[in-house]
Parts: sequence; C-alpha cells; structure tokens
Amino acid sequence: PADLLQSMRLAKIIKHVWLESYVEVAGIDFMRKHAPAILHIVGSAAWNGDGTITLGTAEGGLKITLYMTNWLNPKDIANMNKWFFKTMHHEFTHILHQTVEFPKEFYEVSTGRYTGAGWVNITDEKALKRGFITNYASTEVHEDFAETVANYVTHDEAWWQQQLSIAGDGASYIDQKLELAKSYMTETWNIDLESLRDIVQRRSSEVVRLDLTNLND
Repeated sequence: PADLLQSMRLAKIIKHVWLESYVEVAGIDFMRKHAPAILHIVGSAAWNGDGTITLGTAEGGLKITLYMTNWLNPKDIANMNKWFFKTMHHEFTHILHQTVEFPKEFYEVSTGRYTGAGWVNITDEKALKRGFITNYASTEVHEDFAETVANYVTHDEAWWQQQLSIAGDGASYIDQKLELAKSYMTETWNIDLESLRDIVQRRSSEVVRLDLTNLND
C-alpha cells in the first residue's frame, strides 16, 4: 500500500506537473473532458516476469495507475521524471490516441522495425539507432507514439538533441515520428507540443518549491 504522506505528495506533484500543464496549454474544459477520473496510487513497484517494472497503466481513459509511490523523493527530479512525470504524459497520450487515432503515416515510419516483447533485450542506445526514442518505444506503434510524446515534453532540447546524436541514421525515423506527433496534437487537440514542453519543463523545476506537507494547501 502507498504511504499516506507519500500519496499526498505525489498527488500534488502530478497535479502541478501534469494536469495543470495541460490546463495551461489547452484549457480547463479540455482536461475536464479528457482527464482520467481516477488516479490509482500503489506504494510498491509492479514487477513483471521478465524482470522489468511497469511504471504505469491507463484503463479505458478512466483510470491511471502509478507505482513506486513509497520511493518518491521530491528532491530527485531525475527519478521523479522517469517514474512519474513521463509516465503520466505517456499514459495520457494513450488516452488521447484511443479517443482519436493518430494518422496512419505514423504506422508506416517504422514498419518492420518493432521488436515486440524483445524490447527488454535491447539497450536504449540500440533502440535509438533503430529509430526509437527508448527501447520501450520499439515494442509496437502505440507505445512508440506515447513514448515519443512523453519523452519530448519531459526533457529539454539539449537532451533531445543528444539522443538524436546517439541515434545516428536512426535520427531520421525519430524526427519523422516527432513531426507527425506534433501535427496530430495541433490538428486534433489544438495543443502545440513545443509550448507544452516549455510549460512542463518550467513546472518540473518548480516542484522543489511546492508545499508537500500541508494536505489542504
């Protein structure tokens, strides 16, 4: 079970970094319509049989589950980004594309290059060279889309360019998918992905100043 204080801290952080970022870029009515009604918080990790950890799940657009709440350290932005911020953006991207599917052109960029369950056997560096922003993105096309959006908005431009540099020839695949994701978000949801990233980056840096002690603040 999740510790009560840790649950409260995580809820406040997620509200600030994820929910209010979309409110800022798309408006409160957008989030009232599309945000999941339930945030299910679990204290421990969700270990899979292959040794991997499930960071989060989205269920029918109604509920998002986050794990490892008892490991939360508000001063460790890097791990919070990895375990919680990116996960929320990833799972919410699934909700959006499950509501209105992304263009078929995205399906075509990496056709024949997906690894399925084999993603656990490749490093992020190898995935980059194959044209995927992370190894998990190489699982299948919907995870690829969600990982592309989530990693773009939760990392700064220097990080993104570093990944493209590592990717080498694979960078062209990542660039194509990012441009298609940007077009989809703008044309379907009137969300500018560049603006969303700026907002997320700013709000992530503000976490250290949040009051994570008072329940009603």
